[in-house]
Amino acid sequence: MIHDTHFFTHFAGNPASSGNGDHKPGLLRRIVRAMVESRQRQTDREIARFLARSGGRLTDDMERRLTQYLLSRNCTIPD
Repeated sequence: MIHDTHFFTHFAGNPASSGNGDHKPGLLRRIVRAMVESRQRQTDREIARFLARSGGRLTDDMERRLTQYLLSRNCTIPD
């Protein structure tokens, strides 16, 4: 699944300035931000494992295979 970064930036990015310097993000914004950050850490770990299996070299072929893997993985929520 391709994630629309603008969507995630809108919800997980910095809140709009309201003139108050101590503005705390709302609950939904914090939850979405935590989900996005968790997903990014998971993706980073998967990339590191993928590269480790390939001997640590990122060739054109490995980049293509990695991209295919990341775009084709199933993004369902477990029951």
